[in-house]
Amino acid sequence: MHNTFEQMTVWGLISNASLLVQAVMLILLLASLLSWYLIIQRSAVLRRNERLMKDFQLRFRSGHDLAKLYREGSDGVDEDAGLQQIFQAGYHEFAQLKREPGIAGELVIDGVERSLLVAISEQEERLEKGLPFLATVGSVSPYIGLFGTVWGIMNSFIGLSQVQQATLSTVAPGIAEALIATAIGLFAAIPAVIAYNRFSARVATLSTRYYGFGNELQARLHRKLHAASSHVSAAA
Repeated sequence: MHNTFEQMTVWGLISNASLLVQAVMLILLLASLLSWYLIIQRSAVLRRNERLMKDFQLRFRSGHDLAKLYREGSDGVDEDAGLQQIFQAGYHEFAQLKREPGIAGELVIDGVERSLLVAISEQEERLEKGLPFLATVGSVSPYIGLFGTVWGIMNSFIGLSQVQQATLSTVAPGIAEALIATAIGLFAAIPAVIAYNRFSARVATLSTRYYGFGNELQARLHRKLHAASSHVSAAA
């Protein structure tokens, strides 16, 4: 039995909705809660990653010895310090290849480049965690809510077919409870879409900086190899 027009409340409409519409509302509510958890969690991760990146860039560009920077991170690097992890991977490959006797400098740099690309890909994958879920919630939730609305309105009209005289007080509660599903779908979708777009832009910016740092590190390692070769030639 539907609420009367005068007695309608949001909770009353939800409690009087059909089981299928209530299930749709519950799915959308869970999706919204998971979205907000990811929004808060990913925002904190990206903010920390950006801060640690700036700190490490300052140290890297201040003229610190690369070997010293590498030793500082050899005991462990913060999982959110993506830039430092990329540096550790690149310099580790450089140190390993340089120990090989007779290896050409260009082969060393090529090996470092491949190592950097792998490390950057791993960091990009880590930064993008949760984004596919936000995209799914943002794109699917309105349609799930619309499905609940269509089903609720269909049931409402089926109920009206059994009434001799349809008035606003008999039509409004059924339609209103069906429309709540669409409202909940939009409530779940809108924050997810906004967060997905914002996070995607920040991840793209971080990725660009990672590749720029990789080129900068390669240039410094190349100069280091060239300087070492010059010293060897001079000594000979």
